[in-house]
Amino acid sequence: MSHRLTLRRPDDWHLHLRDGAVLAAVLPESARHFARAIVMPNLVPPVVTGAQASAYRQRIRAALPMGMDFTPLMTLYLTETTDPKDVKAAAKVGTITAVKLYPAGATTNSASGVRDFDRVRGVLETMAEIGLPLCVHGEVTDADIDIFDREAVFIDRVLDPIRRRTPGLRVVMEHITTRDGVDYVTSGGADIAGTITMHHLILNRNHILVGGIRPHYYCLPVAKREEHRLALRAAATSGDPSFFLGTDSAPHVDALKESACGCAGCFTATNTLSILAHVFEEEGALDRLEAFTSLNGPAFYRLPPNADSITLTKGDPVAYPAKIATADGPITVFDPGFPLLWRVAE
Repeated sequence: MSHRLTLRRPDDWHLHLRDGAVLAAVLPESARHFARAIVMPNLVPPVVTGAQASAYRQRIRAALPMGMDFTPLMTLYLTETTDPKDVKAAAKVGTITAVKLYPAGATTNSASGVRDFDRVRGVLETMAEIGLPLCVHGEVTDADIDIFDREAVFIDRVLDPIRRRTPGLRVVMEHITTRDGVDYVTSGGADIAGTITMHHLILNRNHILVGGIRPHYYCLPVAKREEHRLALRAAATSGDPSFFLGTDSAPHVDALKESACGCAGCFTATNTLSILAHVFEEEGALDRLEAFTSLNGPAFYRLPPNADSITLTKGDPVAYPAKIATADGPITVFDPGFPLLWRVAE
């Protein structure tokens, strides 16, 4: 078996960079390997207008270390007061690449999200008209719905009705975690795609809870049963162009993760590619890794693939840092629980 693999340089189609000190610390971890990323808008306060997206992009560019090449692809946080004209104008000049839908209360900093989906119909119709993708956090937030069922219920109650009412709307169902999500994307036609995180290919819910609670494995949507993890691995390694990488790398300082009410999110930017190579090799699908990381995403977003390339080599175990230091405190790097033999060559 070959111990060397060259890929078009990957993109990350779902990334949290935060702001301030955390942004400065974590941005190099993504820019080292990824050429572009869809940047999430759930700051405090959220990025809700084209002007705010432009300002946030400037802060990201200012934080990028000299010599690194990285393009942030900005998104707007959809609210019930979002102006369709502002969305259209921001898309026309290239300020934004997508709009993000958070059901209110679904995840970190989502309190400003949508509760009444009829109130965003005008924005969605405008997006369908101009071909601007809608990225969705696919969970309902009803108190009576079990947290492990919220993705499947979201598909039936929210996502499918939205797509039926808005023909031509292009949707990315982000960080899918269930067989239901895989099946819906697979059967949904050319206007829908799904991102899959690296950590959901590694974790099931036992990893979070058995033998003690592991806060650095806790994310939203939460990892599900083993049958769902296996469905995600099959989808990611299938070569199906409907699926591509969105790391959902979500940094929180340790004090906010290791607390009585810890934040959701896994910080995975540092070692995602090493872990993915391990997963794809296990599945006998190294020849499909480039499609998942570098080709399928640009095709859906109607962007060219990156011209440059990276090379992965297999050898002695890679020693990644356990933590990333920030002025606000340390951030723990995701630990897959097994040795990593693949590394990105310098």
